[in-house]
Amino acid sequence: MSFPWAQEYKPVNPLMRYLDERLPLPRFVYNAVGAGYPVPRNLNYMWNFGVLAGFALVMQIVTGIVLAMHYAANAGVAFDSVEHIMRDVNWGWMLRYGHANGASMFFIVIYIHIFRGFFYSSYKAPREMIWLLGVVIFLLVMATAFMGYVLPWGQMSFWGAKVITGLFSAIPFVGEPLQQWLLGGFAPDNAALNRFFSLHFLLPFVTLGVIILHVWALHIPGSSNPTGIEVKTESDTVPFHPYYTAKDGFGLGVFLIVYASLVFFAPNLLGHPDNYIPANPMSTPAHIVPEWYFWPFYAILRAFTYDFFIIPAKLMGVLAMFSAILVWFFLPWLDNGPVRSGHYRPLFRKFFYLLVIDVLVLGYCGGAPAAEPFVMISQIASMYYFLHFLVILPIVASIEKPQPLPFSITESVLGKDKSAVLRPEMSSTPATA
Repeated sequence: MSFPWAQEYKPVNPLMRYLDERLPLPRFVYNAVGAGYPVPRNLNYMWNFGVLAGFALVMQIVTGIVLAMHYAANAGVAFDSVEHIMRDVNWGWMLRYGHANGASMFFIVIYIHIFRGFFYSSYKAPREMIWLLGVVIFLLVMATAFMGYVLPWGQMSFWGAKVITGLFSAIPFVGEPLQQWLLGGFAPDNAALNRFFSLHFLLPFVTLGVIILHVWALHIPGSSNPTGIEVKTESDTVPFHPYYTAKDGFGLGVFLIVYASLVFFAPNLLGHPDNYIPANPMSTPAHIVPEWYFWPFYAILRAFTYDFFIIPAKLMGVLAMFSAILVWFFLPWLDNGPVRSGHYRPLFRKFFYLLVIDVLVLGYCGGAPAAEPFVMISQIASMYYFLHFLVILPIVASIEKPQPLPFSITESVLGKDKSAVLRPEMSSTPATA
């Protein structure tokens, strides 16, 4: 993002000046998160979650590396190695609980970040690439989380791996060979555990690389804002530091309080008790269920119970489950309304709240047994989910009459009193705005 009023980096310290001339890392950091990066002055706390997601990923990488030093990716001893970490390794219990609950906190932050993007239409031009990279990040995180869930090699780990990899067998002609290639055999065992461990260790670093591209793409058009209108003058912006570093610091404090409460007081609240039973291929759990953050998509998978002409129900469920995420790639073109922010789109706002309720219902049904009435509710909720994105959103964008937008970001903050709105010539630096 390039603004004529952005402050240029001019190091005063001779050492920093020497470093900046030969390796402009200080300048890069200054332009990325410092006073050299002006951001809209009206960002609310919904804009904290991108930073929190980045922090959660780094936390997962750090705890994951230490756990990998003590974990044994062997079907015969994997479960015992996790127990060894919990009982014998110094602070191993905290590392394991921190990593497991860190995944849940990561997904809480990601889901809020995504639905903030839905409400404020953060996928619209000129920020399509930011959104598309964000969806890629979500897919990578989902794959990483699934492979990590297999590693403890408890009952849910084993049977979750068997069920999810079994979905590939629904693909005509190549399904079963593909499933065997993924597992390294006919059922989850040593080969599958080694592959999942390797990929679980590798994918977070791939995700980190895509996040760097995501942030890079963000700095070209700049951050969106709650009004959805673009920056016009210097008075519309403030430097990222110290204004939003302080705001993000407060959000990080709240995040850490919730995270610490889970780790120290309810470490197994979001897990499944059956995963404390060693994997047993001869004993099927009464109710196979993935981690909670997969539940909405698991409900869509299970919603298909009848064959559709020549297409088996299992294949339809697999296609629908993946399509539930892939449809997000097309949002910049499905929603072509001129207004971004849901605050100024009354009809869009109503359907957005219905979507939130629908996803929560899908999540509840995904964690419930595969029996009535949950299957029927999943079918209705799945139908509405796809109708929202493929039918309702384009229609609303074409017929809706949005409310009047403020003239500028400054006006949305200070009001329409012209004497209260700073003109560009009245402000020498963004800080005075």
